[in-house]
Amino acid sequence: MTIPPPTAGLRHVALYVKNIEACTAFYTTVLQMKIIWQPDPDNIYLTSGQDNLALHRAPTDFTPGQHQRLDHIGFFLTHREEVDQWHDYLKNQGVEIKAPPKDHRDGTRSCYCADPDGNVIQFIFVP
Repeated sequence: MTIPPPTAGLRHVALYVKNIEACTAFYTTVLQMKIIWQPDPDNIYLTSGQDNLALHRAPTDFTPGQHQRLDHIGFFLTHREEVDQWHDYLKNQGVEIKAPPKDHRDGTRSCYCADPDGNVIQFIFVP
């Protein structure tokens, strides 16, 4: 089995938030991040230039301490085909696949797996 190229780094974090409007205001006003994509009222993606922070509206039954705020972490990849290489490699290593490779409407491509503790990890190519 061929090992895929190393990732291009960890620059993506996705958080569940109860008050997405207040959190968006905080990150855009106080931290001066820019909105790069808002596909719907429940999801917003921000950047400071070299990173990506996703805010996802938490489910109504979300209770901090009972649920984790971290939705997933994302490792960036350099080339689109590396998403499929990582997916195949992880699957062959017996890693739990949460979502197979998929193209997204913003031109990205990603897949998801779980670490041994169940934390979700995304492997993503951003053109």
